[in-house]
Amino acid sequence: MNLHELFDKCLNKNLIDLTISGRKDKSQDEVSKVKIRPVIIKNNLLFQVSEYKGTKVYHDNYSEADVRNYIEKMMTDNFKQAQFKMTDADAQVLSGKNSNMTIKYKKSCEVRCQKELSHNRNKKYILEEGKKVDFLVDLGVMTKEGKIVNQRYDKYRQINRFLEFIEDILPELDSTREQTIIDFGCGKSYLTFAVYYYLKVLKGMNIRIIGLDLKEDVIKECNRLAKKYGYEKLEFHVGDIASFKDVEHVDMVITLHACDTATDYALGKAVKWGAKVILSVPCCQHEANGQIKSELLSPVFKYGILKERMAAIFTDAIRADILEANGYQTQILEFIDMEHTPKNLLIRAVYTGKKNREAAEKLKKMESELNLDLTLNKLL
Repeated sequence: MNLHELFDKCLNKNLIDLTISGRKDKSQDEVSKVKIRPVIIKNNLLFQVSEYKGTKVYHDNYSEADVRNYIEKMMTDNFKQAQFKMTDADAQVLSGKNSNMTIKYKKSCEVRCQKELSHNRNKKYILEEGKKVDFLVDLGVMTKEGKIVNQRYDKYRQINRFLEFIEDILPELDSTREQTIIDFGCGKSYLTFAVYYYLKVLKGMNIRIIGLDLKEDVIKECNRLAKKYGYEKLEFHVGDIASFKDVEHVDMVITLHACDTATDYALGKAVKWGAKVILSVPCCQHEANGQIKSELLSPVFKYGILKERMAAIFTDAIRADILEANGYQTQILEFIDMEHTPKNLLIRAVYTGKKNREAAEKLKKMESELNLDLTLNKLL
């Protein structure tokens, strides 16, 4: 198969995206990467080309004929590889010495969903593009005209995806009294502000939200912004997850990228409070990596990177099962696409009161086999 035959197969509506990378000359001043996706504009199929140069991204739309020439030139003169991702296939182009092309094309064993082909990416988001939201403007995600900043579109999608998880559990929250929500390790509080805006401003719910983080300057700025927006029931405190004792009851606990065992302390607090909802995106699961042993899996664990990934998977599975053993219905969901962040798993737990004893026994056996005794076990 030559390059033009590949284009015949790939440059159509079934293309999900194409990534061109690996500059041949390593120039810092030129385009470092190119991403291409199909778009529909005025009922015509075009191809949106996004060129990454330094911290900026430049967009332009090409006809099929023009994008063919563009890709061929890029692969001949500037780049080493191109990866085509289709709804039903994958393809790779490698450009070697003298611009010789090696082309591989393989049908996929699954049919993937096509992304929105609209040029304006008009997916119905909870926080709609075009409607100004003050905190998104101050956080650099949205312009004063309500448009999403191109370089922050991934953050915009992430915020809306998280609000979709919140939307799913709204029936679990008690609408007859004030609901207390805590965000452990809130950081710059993109999601904390988003949750408050969604629940209080858009949904009119009776809520109080507390953001907790160790960085004093960050907390000071978050409190300034909350006051600026008139968010009276949103407050931020400097504090440590393990020692936080300022409230007696919490209805929802949020923990995003709390590093290593900080996630366990947040989950432990949530269970002891009897929190109705837990939303946790774990991060840096080092504890299990230092403990995990298995003669059966030793051929896998001898590779450091595989051991680290397996330890992270086992850690989050154990956390989810411990929550189930303590009366929660638990799911592990994809938070956002892997291309945006490798920490893309979210543990969502809703308290039912039905403790799963069978899960607890199976969990204890697995932990014994893997030599694991994690912090959440000790806390609960």
